[in-house]
Amino acid sequence: MSGFPRKRPSRRAFLAGSAALAGAPVLGQPAFAQGAVAGVRRNISGFRILDWRPYFSTLQGGAILVDIDSRALHFWGADGRTYRLYPSSVPLTEDLTRRGRARVVRKVEGPDWRPTPSMMQRNPEWPSYIPPGPDNPLGTHALYLNWTYYRIHGTHDTRKIGRKSSNGCIGLYNEHIAELFSMTRVGTQVLLI
Repeated sequence: MSGFPRKRPSRRAFLAGSAALAGAPVLGQPAFAQGAVAGVRRNISGFRILDWRPYFSTLQGGAILVDIDSRALHFWGADGRTYRLYPSSVPLTEDLTRRGRARVVRKVEGPDWRPTPSMMQRNPEWPSYIPPGPDNPLGTHALYLNWTYYRIHGTHDTRKIGRKSSNGCIGLYNEHIAELFSMTRVGTQVLLI
C-alpha cells in the first residue's frame, strides 16, 4: 500500500479521460471499418459471416445474400472458395423492403436513373431523369434484378452505406459494387432476407 492518500477522480478528469478513450481507434474491427473508405466508419453495422448452405442448394453461377437487418451483402463465388462481405444501405422502411429470391438479369456500368412512379409521388421535386455521372444515385455500376425497379448498385453518397437510406434498392460503396460487378454474371441468384 502506498503512503499517498487516495484521491477520488474529479469530474473534469473523468470527462477528459472519457474523451480520450472515445477518440482512440477501435481495435479488432475489419479493415474496411478502419478507414479503407475514409470518413464513414460511423456507418458500419455489426457484420456477421453467414454460412451459405442453409440458403442455397447450389453455388452454380455464384450467390448473393443481402441481410437487411445487419445491412450487409454476402457474395459467394461459383468456385466455392470466393467470399466477400460488403456493408450496404437498405430500404428506409419495411414497406419499401422486398424479401425473397431473385436473380441478376442485367449488368450496367455507368447506369442512368429514372425515379419510379411512387418515388415521384413522394418527391415531386425530383428530376425525371439523371444521366450517368457523379449526380447519379446508382453510382458507377448497377446489377438489375428480375424484380421491377430493384437493383444492387453503387452510390456516390457514402453517408448512406450502413444505414436505412434507400427507396428499396441495396446500395454499396462504388469500389465494392465495381468488385462485385466483376465477379457477378447475369443469372446469379440473389436472396434478400
